[in-house]
Amino acid sequence: MRGSIVCYRMTRNTSRRRFIQAAGGASLVALAGCAGNGENGEGTTTEEEETTRFSWHAGGTSGTYYPLSNEFKTVVEDNTDYSLNVQSTGASVENVGSLQSGDADFALIQNDIAYFAKNGTGIDAFDGSPVENLKGVATLYPETITVVTLAESGISTLSDLEGKTINTGDLGSGTQVNALQILEAVGIEDFDEQNASFGQAADQLRDGDVDAAFVVGGWPVGAIEDLANTNDIEIVPIAGDNRAAVKDAASWFADDTIPGGTYSGVESDVETVAVQAMIATRSGLDADAVETVTAAIFDNVDALSTKTDFISKESAQDGMSIELHEGAAAYFG
Repeated sequence: MRGSIVCYRMTRNTSRRRFIQAAGGASLVALAGCAGNGENGEGTTTEEEETTRFSWHAGGTSGTYYPLSNEFKTVVEDNTDYSLNVQSTGASVENVGSLQSGDADFALIQNDIAYFAKNGTGIDAFDGSPVENLKGVATLYPETITVVTLAESGISTLSDLEGKTINTGDLGSGTQVNALQILEAVGIEDFDEQNASFGQAADQLRDGDVDAAFVVGGWPVGAIEDLANTNDIEIVPIAGDNRAAVKDAASWFADDTIPGGTYSGVESDVETVAVQAMIATRSGLDADAVETVTAAIFDNVDALSTKTDFISKESAQDGMSIELHEGAAAYFG
């Protein structure tokens, strides 16, 4: 299922509203069924496994969600009797669908997507259909919006994207939602859209199949690092009037900067915007279990190697956009 969805291509000037509605529908119905809870070798799950093993949905393997989720897995399994089955997914919108259906117990999503889903607003994927069982656990780090192109493309501002072929991220992902929001905010209407993972987007840039790609994740993003090691890249700034327009259109965007030297060949700071990554879960999951998993992560932040400048118990409610699960509320007091 996911393979055919990821390869979905949008034609020039397709309605933004109609497309996001289609993407959201796929996310909450089809995508939620793309990955399920872990089963034993005989295709069934034992009662003991159901109570000690949780399904954790992350994102693409070339982004930040997946490696960070595997670090969480190690910390939780080293410090509790629970185990985590980490699965690669299309990220935020798909993960909300998986939490809604019960296919996921925990997931990483963006704080803006969490707000939309919980309140049944913001994008057509959730308009009038709130995801009532969605609960928050903790916020983690800024999710930087990076617009990457090759230095030879001639693209140096967002306005240069007019008429170009753009990878906006996996179909139904938070990256795609943010990309379309940003393009609409700055008035870019004429473009061809491709939908693929960060890693596939890097390959598309190398091969000349796309002119630019949106990537949302904490820097440095592995796929961009790899691309910068083989090609001269340029990070397109979201700055000045464009940044103001983006923030006016969507209040959840905040100022952010990609420091010079983060990626090979990009020596100057690049201004952009960011959302916030967060851990979400679902109502009905045992409160003691959620508290134990949360405590394992935030009592052992020193065991992590990813985004350690940002992840802490003290900042874990900054930008929290939805109601906490009672287990997380018990831990954070």
